[in-house]
Amino acid sequence: MIRLIVCVVSVGLFFLVSLVLLPIEWLFGKISPKTRDIHALRIVQWMFRVVLFFSGTKITVIGKERVPKDQAVLYIGNHRSIFDVVITYSMVPGLTGYVAKTELLRIPILSSWMKLLHCLFLDRKDIRQGMKTILSAIELVRNGVSIFIYPEGTRGKSENVSEMLEFHEGSFRISTKTGCLIVPVAINHSSAILEDHFPRLKPTHVIVEYCEPIDPGKLTKEEQKRLGVKTRLMIQEKLLANEAG
Repeated sequence: MIRLIVCVVSVGLFFLVSLVLLPIEWLFGKISPKTRDIHALRIVQWMFRVVLFFSGTKITVIGKERVPKDQAVLYIGNHRSIFDVVITYSMVPGLTGYVAKTELLRIPILSSWMKLLHCLFLDRKDIRQGMKTILSAIELVRNGVSIFIYPEGTRGKSENVSEMLEFHEGSFRISTKTGCLIVPVAINHSSAILEDHFPRLKPTHVIVEYCEPIDPGKLTKEEQKRLGVKTRLMIQEKLLANEAG
């Protein structure tokens, strides 16, 4: 319970400091939007690493060399914990926006940072709004911002770690419409940090593996229509292989 309290206090302090940081970042953006973007990225990455340290989370990363650093990509990950974002965002090499649920817009300061970092908000019950979100993501990728999405639509709760919900194929239009690479990301044991024994935080060894990127330009039209199935199988394979780690 102490770990949870320390993490909550740390985040609370960051939110307080953000009352000063966010206006500064806004001013940076007026002078140099690119500098502001990188600066905001590194600030939030630092905060996430602090949370991971206090939570006792140790991370083994496999295949990080497979992630392109000179172009925007579409990250596709399995999702079992709120810590999935903390873990993966702390490691992205460049500007990356996450697709998140609209409910997060109600949280002051957090939503301000997310907007600053090019995150997009999706109402999964509104198909028209969902299409607008995908179009916005396509535009961000074309402007050099990577997108990270969890195409299951919600956190998995199955005891079988490799069991995932079907991936929404619409998410993959971000790749097929821009030609950007898809980087499947398999995350093992993240739910053991908090969700498996809420409200306690437990020291956990998480394994993150970046799979071989998928180039949509090398696939047939039929294969592009089933990218969700292909990506899901790739992630499943890594989840099973790393489960004992």
